Amino acid sequence: MNQGDRDEADPRSRSWRAIPRAVWALGFVSLLMDMSSEAIHSLLPVFLVSVLGAGAATVGLIEGVAEATSSITRIFSGTLSDYLGRRKRLAVFGYGLSALAKPLFALAMTPTMVFAARFIDRIGKGIRGAPRDALIGDIAPPRLRGASYGLRQSLDTVGAFAGPLLATLLMALTGDSYRIVFGVAAIPAVACVALLAYQVHEPPHVLPAREAKAPIAAADFRRLGAPFWRLTALYSLFTLARFSEAFLVLRAADVGLRVEFVPLLLVAMNVVYALASYPAGYLSDHMDRWHLLGLGLAVLVAADLVLALSATIGGAFIGAALWGLHLGLTQGIFAALVADVTPPARRGTGFGLFNLAGGIALLLASLLAGWLWDVYGAPATFVAGACITGAAAGATLALRGRGRPG
Repeated sequence: MNQGDRDEADPRSRSWRAIPRAVWALGFVSLLMDMSSEAIHSLLPVFLVSVLGAGAATVGLIEGVAEATSSITRIFSGTLSDYLGRRKRLAVFGYGLSALAKPLFALAMTPTMVFAARFIDRIGKGIRGAPRDALIGDIAPPRLRGASYGLRQSLDTVGAFAGPLLATLLMALTGDSYRIVFGVAAIPAVACVALLAYQVHEPPHVLPAREAKAPIAAADFRRLGAPFWRLTALYSLFTLARFSEAFLVLRAADVGLRVEFVPLLLVAMNVVYALASYPAGYLSDHMDRWHLLGLGLAVLVAADLVLALSATIGGAFIGAALWGLHLGLTQGIFAALVADVTPPARRGTGFGLFNLAGGIALLLASLLAGWLWDVYGAPATFVAGACITGAAAGATLALRGRGRPG
C-alpha cells in the first residue's frame, strides 16, 4: 500500500487534523480581520441613522456599493495573481489597506465620510479575497477541499461574532461611545496583517510562467468553461435573494433592542454561522454539495419570514440565527465548488469573476431592501427577500435541469 492509499484509508487524513497549517493560518488571519470589521459594522448602521442622520436607503446604498466595489476589485486581483503566479503579496496588500481604513470610521463626521472609509476598506477586501481563496485551493488537497474552505469560513466567522461581543463590551464601558469602539477595532486588523506576512508561506507554485501580455484577456474568461458560468449564474440568484446584514441590525433596533445590545444580534448570527460552516464543508466532501445548498436556500426563506412576521426582539434573534445557518450551509460550499470547476492556472480569475457577479447581485438586493424599508416598512423588505428566494429556487431547478452546474 503506497502513501496515498494509506492516507485515504486513514480517517484522520480526511479530518481537520490533516488540513495544512497554512490553511489554519489563513483562517486565523480571517478571524482577526473579521473581528475588527464586525466590531465596526455591528454598530455602523445604527451610527449612521441615529448619530449622522442617514436613512435606510442611504445605509443600503453604502453597503451595496461597498460590497460591489469589493467584488469588482476581485476580478483584477484574482487575475493578477494568476498572471504573476503568486498570491500572498496581493493578499498582504489587501489586508493592509483594510487595516489602514479602520481608524477612518472613528473620525467620520458625515455619511459621506463613512462611505469613503467603507469604500477603501472594501477595496482592500476585494484585493485580498480572490488571491486568498485561490491560495487555499492551491494548498488544500482535493480530498480536503470542502473541509479546508469550511474551516477558514468557520474561523472567519468566529471573528465575526467576537467583533460584536467586543463592541458590546466597549459600548458598556465607554458610555455608548461609537468612536472609541471604532478606534479600538483597528488593533486586531493590524495584528492580522502581521500574522499573514510572517506566518503564511506560499507553496512552490505550479502555475506555468506566462508570456508577456495583458493580465486580463477575454480568452481567459471563455476558457473557464460552461460549468463555471452556470455555477456563477446560480450564485448570483442566491445572492440576489439576500441583502446586506446591516438590515438585520436595523431590524433589531426597530423592534426595540437597546443600542448597546444591538451587536449581540450579529453574535447570534455568527455563532450559528461558525458552528455550521466546517460541518457543512466536511459533509460536502462526502455527499452531493448541491443538497446542502438546497437546504441553505430553504433556511433563508425561513429567516426572511421570521424577520418579516415577528416584531419582537426574540423573533429578531431567531431570524438572525437562521440567517447564519443559511450562510454556513452555502458560502464555504460555493467556494469549494469554484475550486472544483476552475483549472489551477485560472483559479484566481474564476474567484474574481464569481465574486463580481455576487457583488452586483448584493448591490441590487441592498438598494431594493433600503427602498422597500423607507417606503413600505421593515416587514416588506423581508417579505420581498422570501419571495425572491422562492423565485431563485425555481430558476435554480430550471438551470440544473440542463445539466449539473459543477
